[in-house]
Formats: sequence, structure tokens, C-alpha cells
Amino acid sequence: MERFFRLKELGTNVRTEVMAGLTTFMTMAYILAVNPAILSPTGLDWTAVFLATALAAGIFTIAMGLFVNFPVALAPGMGLNAYFASVILASAATDTPISPAMGLTAVFISGIIFIILTVTQIRQMLITAVPDSLKHAITVGIGLFIAVIGLKNSGLMTIIAFEDGGTLISLGSFHNENVVFTVIAIALIAILMVLRVPGAILFGILGTTVIALISGHVNISEALEGKTWIPDFSTMNVWHFDFAGVMEVGLITVILTFTFVELFDTFGTLVGTANRAGVMKDPEKGKKVVGKAMMVDAIGVGGGAVLGTSTVTAFVESSAGIAQGGRSGLTAVTTGICFLLAIFLSPLVALVPGTATAAALIIVGVLMMQSVKEIDFSDMVYAIPAFLTLAMMPFTYSIANGISFGIVSYVLLASVANIAGKGKYKVHWLMWILAVLIICRYVFMGGE
Repeated sequence: MERFFRLKELGTNVRTEVMAGLTTFMTMAYILAVNPAILSPTGLDWTAVFLATALAAGIFTIAMGLFVNFPVALAPGMGLNAYFASVILASAATDTPISPAMGLTAVFISGIIFIILTVTQIRQMLITAVPDSLKHAITVGIGLFIAVIGLKNSGLMTIIAFEDGGTLISLGSFHNENVVFTVIAIALIAILMVLRVPGAILFGILGTTVIALISGHVNISEALEGKTWIPDFSTMNVWHFDFAGVMEVGLITVILTFTFVELFDTFGTLVGTANRAGVMKDPEKGKKVVGKAMMVDAIGVGGGAVLGTSTVTAFVESSAGIAQGGRSGLTAVTTGICFLLAIFLSPLVALVPGTATAAALIIVGVLMMQSVKEIDFSDMVYAIPAFLTLAMMPFTYSIANGISFGIVSYVLLASVANIAGKGKYKVHWLMWILAVLIICRYVFMGGE
């Protein structure tokens, strides 16, 4: 095992990798409940989506570990699943309703497009094309993004809606039990990290779960309600496609949206986690690793659709395992096995409170902020695009938006500086193409 995963070369060991894999699983296990909740209103069976989610996450995460030796986990992506559901539900009242089968077909086609983009090396070119300042900003932005996810899921951050349609972010109420338990979980994880306890994040999650069960914060009977130990695979929507319907309705915009958002979300996640794992210290080696990871990710998009779920993508929560010391594919294999076991042990997984995993995400946000020191804020050509990148991700709740603003602003500012003779900044030809595509996206598709 040590030879296969090159553990000694990567400065890790079996115990650390397994602990890291368990940590990653615990921080992203919420997708097992959230994804079915989002997709079932479209007409897809809840159990079918649950099984598809667990199988897709398990199979493709293990593939990432075995074929790439990279500590990143995959699962149906948040945001893209909501878009999938909104497209289908919004079409219900129109003359051309979109069925779940058509939606899964659109996801499958976007997966084929991804495989083509990966095989032709276009996706890999992004690693060379994007300047280092933006890469580090992406890492920081993702850290802020997942911290916001944790704050929002826990109730520590609330959104106040006004009559005019405006919103305002505010602190949650400490009379809310979820908020209190999230603070307890944050304190527990933070103390364990300060004491340099190995597996601090995982033990913090487990400790919070024990406290929640003893105090009654988690109602065991409610948590286990409707959960079964024996999965019913007959409910699954395997190869549930409708190619004729897609051609008839015309889902080109939907397919392009899946492709565009996934392109940047995956790139951001893989580069961010690769930086955190130290893979990018050797640019050439890092490029090869991320390139292979992109291929597994591309196959996962189509494979997830075949199993009956929305777009499968690399998860930013993988940073939790990396922060715990995960450096090899053994981390991913461990996470993948946990997802496969979750099919049979869903009642136990259901006992972990969302407050515990939310706290872990917030702590990981702290860890990923470390990359901010690598950004040259003294040079405005780098500073402004970097700031827009890391600010737009959490404030617009979209990794793709942050990267889009960063790319367009860098191309503009670097080009102006070069023309004015204020410096010699490299602007890769692919950056120009991306900038044009991004502008067209926001102009003609409203950024959706």
C-alpha cells in the first residue's frame, strides 16, 4: 500500500491518510441527505437519488485515489443540483416542460463535452494560462466560500429579506440551539488543533456528535426515521435519458450552463486543493496530476448522470481532509469506501448533526486563508483581480463568478499596463478566449 500510493515520498502514512479520508467524508456526508431533498421535487425518487449520490461519490472518489493518487473526493455538486432542479420545476408551467430524464440527458452531454475538452488538453492549459496570483486567490476564495457554507448551514449567519427584495447578512441568534452547538463544535475543533491533536477535525466532529446525542440535540428516533439498512437498488434511475426530448425542447443553453459553471468550479477546486496539498510546488508535476484529476472528474459528470443524479464534481470539502494531513490517493479511497458503506449504514450517518460538519467547514476556511500571503497586493495588476476573485466567491455564493471576475479584470488591467508601458505582464491567449466567453456569458445568459 505504501508503495502504490507513494506515502513515504509524499511525507505521510497510512494512519494519517485514513484519518484524512474519514474527515473528508464527515464534512461532505451532508450531500447524502441534501441532494435527494433538492432533486426529489423534480419527480425523481428520493431513495433513487440517495443511492445514486452514494454510489457516484463512492465510485468516482475511489477512481480519483487509484488512478490519480490525489486526495480529492467527488460527489454531486451543490449549486449545480439546485440549478438542475430549478430548470425542471420552472418549466412545469410552460408549454414545453422539461422532464427529469431530459435534465439528466443534459448533464450527460455536458460530461461528454468535458471529456473532449480534457482529452484535447484545453482544460489543462488553464493551469499554465492563469497567473499565480489568481491561483492563490482561488484558494483563499474557496476557503471563504466553504466558510460561508458552514456559517449559513449552522445558522451563525442569517439572511434578512426586505420588502423591496433586498437582503442583508446578519449574525444568527444564540437562542438558536444549532448556533450554540456550532460554536461548541468550533471551540472543540479549535482547541484540539491548538493542542496539535492528530485528527483534530474528525475528533471534533465525533465529540460534538456525542454531546448532541447525550443532550438530546439530535433526536435519535427522528434521525433514524425512514432510514433502512438494506438498500433498494430497483428504484434507481440508471440510464434514465431522453435524447429525443432534449433535441425537441432545445436545452443548448442548459447544457452550456452546466459545462461553463462546472469548468470553473472544478478548476477552482482542483487548483485550490492542489495548492493546499503542496502538489503545485512542482509546476510540471502538479500540472500532470491536476490534468489526470480533470479526466476522472469529466468521466464522473457523465457517470453520475448514468446513475441518476446531477453533475458530479470535485468537492471543496476535500480541503478538510487535506488540512488533516491527507496527501495521497489513499485519502480519496478511504472517503470513497465510506460513501459506499453509507449505502448500508445510512442510519448511523444520519446521527451526525449538521452543526458538527458546519463547524469543520468554518475551520477549514481559516486554514485555506493562509494562501493570501502569497498574493502580491503591492501590484494592482495582480491585487485587484485577486481581490475580486476571492471576494466574489463568498459574496455571490459562486466559485465560477469569482474566477470569472478575476480573469476578465486581469486581462483588462494587464493589457492596459502593457500598452501604457507600465510593465510586461504575460497574458496567455487562452485567457483572452476565456475573457470573451465570460463576457458573452454574462451579456447573453445573464450570468446564469
